[in-house]
Amino acid sequence: MKLLFVWILNALALLAVAYFVPDIHVADFLTALVAALVIGLVNMLIKPILVILTLPITILTLGLFILVINGLLFYAVGNWLQGFEVKTITTGIIGALVYSVLSWLLSALLIEDK
Repeated sequence: MKLLFVWILNALALLAVAYFVPDIHVADFLTALVAALVIGLVNMLIKPILVILTLPITILTLGLFILVINGLLFYAVGNWLQGFEVKTITTGIIGALVYSVLSWLLSALLIEDK
């Protein structure tokens, strides 16, 4: 039940990102649910591989390159899904950052840890 609630919160965060960041568009709530699911799967399956492959540059940039990886994955999901559009990689980086902050904030405010 908690997983379903977090999924809905992430979809709401994605809708808020589309509202705050001008070059990100989400067609409707169902598209936001699918996009939140795909973003979660991409972050779970592909991101660790990319982090390991880009470890030297991540170390040189003191971890800031992970923001670029997040933005690239956000941009890739935006290009892959119909109804979810991210226009540029820079917008993807900003959107991923805002999405992470909003998702964390919603989860921290609405989900109780036992």
